Amino acid sequence: MFSNIELCNLIPHSGKMCLLDTVKQWNSESIICITQTHQKNDNPLRNNGSLPVSALIEYGAQAMAVHGALIAKDLSEKMQEGYLAALKEVNFYQNFDINNITSPLMVKATKKFASQGNMIYEFSVASEDNELISGRATVVAIFNN
Repeated sequence: MFSNIELCNLIPHSGKMCLLDTVKQWNSESIICITQTHQKNDNPLRNNGSLPVSALIEYGAQAMAVHGALIAKDLSEKMQEGYLAALKEVNFYQNFDINNITSPLMVKATKKFASQGNMIYEFSVASEDNELISGRATVVAIFNN
């Protein structure tokens, strides 16, 4: 649906820091993104060659940012800035790095609340049928017409 380059134009991340490859589907309430950037040796979230499962929080946050930007675009607005303000109920289903996962990651974000630029999302990242991480995030965003 959208390529990595198109996604990078929607959010403030660019180059290697834009971690999502494509949007599989989205609507006003949710988004599903697919990526294989976790397999890249030059992934900027790697530390000493390892990509910890906790790095998947950033994958979820980027899916939320893309979702917010797509909604703003549909409303002829532009999302200027977004801040991850809080995380709650983050569950790590794997307590290891994700280097050995060879299948694509599916990153889901579902908007649970939105009011005046403040949003609460539930997010999850899975590989095939194995959930890797899930949680809830509060996002504060600024929109301009």
